[in-house]
Amino acid sequence: MLDLVNVTKSFNDGAEELRVLAGVNFSLRAGETVALLGNSGSGKSTVLQIAAGLDSPDQGEVFFVDRSLYQMSEPELARLRRRDLGFVFQQFNLIPGLNVEANLLFQRRLNHLPDKDPWIEQLVDGLELRTLLARPVEVLSGGQQQRVAIGRALAHRPRLLFADEPTGNLQDGLGQRIVQILCDFTKESQASLLLVTHDQAIACYADRQQHLQAGKLTDKSGESRRKNRPHP
Repeated sequence: MLDLVNVTKSFNDGAEELRVLAGVNFSLRAGETVALLGNSGSGKSTVLQIAAGLDSPDQGEVFFVDRSLYQMSEPELARLRRRDLGFVFQQFNLIPGLNVEANLLFQRRLNHLPDKDPWIEQLVDGLELRTLLARPVEVLSGGQQQRVAIGRALAHRPRLLFADEPTGNLQDGLGQRIVQILCDFTKESQASLLLVTHDQAIACYADRQQHLQAGKLTDKSGESRRKNRPHP
């Protein structure tokens, strides 16, 4: 589904060049959930941005379903992000001035999909949004806004979902519940999920865990198997 091959990335802070990624190799299979762990500033979000085609590496390649992102034109990349990718961010990025229903359906409408179908009904009920559909998103609690953000990211049934610290603004118990919902609905839609987090308790919900340190990825799955994941 997704492959990063020998990806390197450096940033210049004005005084020196800082290498954030040093030959990263990573694969995400169809239907798989992978947690990307690392300390703050380790480059986790940079990996996600590059994997989603939102940033370019200094060297290396990114392949989505065996096609290089860097051989795609800008219109092709835009179409890929609109149709095949979904995004959940810590800041939620909901659209103020629109109610919950309009936010939930925003990506679907961009793809000319109908407002109603069994998948939307399942999302609305599963995310407990039925009674909130007419409410402005500005008046919702943090947990409610996060559920709307998850619903919007999944509403058009993307093939690949990116979540960047999606529970960072939530209390521990609510954060675990949210990530459980995120993983469950990702599986239900047969999508793949790349989950960026610094929290080991959240990472335990994934099928595999990768740890980013000193610009390199190492597999941490064996240290905390999914059967031992916490339950909210």
